[in-house]
Amino acid sequence: MEPSDFTQNKYGRLVKGTHGYWAYIPHPLPPDIELTMELVRELSEADRSLSKLAGIARMLPNPHLLIGPFIRREAVLSSRIEGTQASLSDLFFFEAAVMKEKEVPDVREVSNYVRALEYGLHRLKDLPVSLRLIREIHERLMDGVRGENQPPGEFRRSQNWIGPPGCTLMDATYVPPPPQEMQETLDSFEKYLHAQSELPPLIRLALIHYQFEAIHPFLDGNGRIGRLLVTLLLCTYGLLPQPLLYLSAFFERYRDEYYQRLIEVSQLGKWKDWITYFLRGITSQARDAIRRSDQLLKLWQKYRADLQEARASSLLLQLIDELFTYPAINNSIAAEKLSVTPRAAQRNIEKLQNANILREITGKRRNRVYIAAEIISVIEQIDA
Repeated sequence: MEPSDFTQNKYGRLVKGTHGYWAYIPHPLPPDIELTMELVRELSEADRSLSKLAGIARMLPNPHLLIGPFIRREAVLSSRIEGTQASLSDLFFFEAAVMKEKEVPDVREVSNYVRALEYGLHRLKDLPVSLRLIREIHERLMDGVRGENQPPGEFRRSQNWIGPPGCTLMDATYVPPPPQEMQETLDSFEKYLHAQSELPPLIRLALIHYQFEAIHPFLDGNGRIGRLLVTLLLCTYGLLPQPLLYLSAFFERYRDEYYQRLIEVSQLGKWKDWITYFLRGITSQARDAIRRSDQLLKLWQKYRADLQEARASSLLLQLIDELFTYPAINNSIAAEKLSVTPRAAQRNIEKLQNANILREITGKRRNRVYIAAEIISVIEQIDA
């Protein structure tokens, strides 16, 4: 890391490590932010789009409807930024116990992301977003995957760095705070999480995401935890009643700009450019979530209307609802969800097969798995 690249010392400072390398320590939040007309316009657009999505979330007939597919899409995209290759279909098959982990090694990492995010959302009922919660989420994210030997759930006790593959600590693009200084930055970070602020919540969220990535408190998993925190804080701040917005798709689509905007805050103090990028991501992904939610709700209404016209049982309608929380199913899952015998569950599955809502994908006589292909298609489609 070259000290000459860091020309703005108003928002952080450089320190020299014990082995001669340079590291960056961001100053505590918040920085001085000028709300220019451009920022106000971007903020207004992001707030408007987010409010519309929140309205859709509040009108869901079932509060759990759509959440499962959205969480899993985020898990795939957030993990993909870190280099995993597992697809959304891989994840559904893995969770339905069709695919063995060894067949798609990356799928365990994606599955862990789902587990970590669902744990964090549940834990918010008892514990605010805090260093403790962040550690607990990290423990679940890294359980049993590459990097698990770099204590899951524990902040690092050695130096890490960011840069091109194969780079060393001396020629890294960015070196976060050394371990001895890191705890102080984390303490300040946590205080800001809990402090009152006059800044608009979305701008505050942009600051928090940058700060977490600048501190980089774990040896692995920092990017995924940082993106996961955005979702938790959107719910904590009351901006969304349900977790339907995720930024990983935007960050992946504009990955080079994402990293550039982050590093330019540290090097040049370009907060405005980073916040503008972040707000545009909120707007883009809120609109995308609105579009997908609308498509899925129309599909849900069509399925139910067709089945009600055919005088379907309440069990069949319940099974339809289950598919919009998780669009892959097998006999044992259906029996458990419907509280019926495996034979009765199979009869209901076959009725949805005959209605072209479910499709069997294993080709086996036993341990069959069925998917709701139209639902998965809406979730998997490329962002507009």
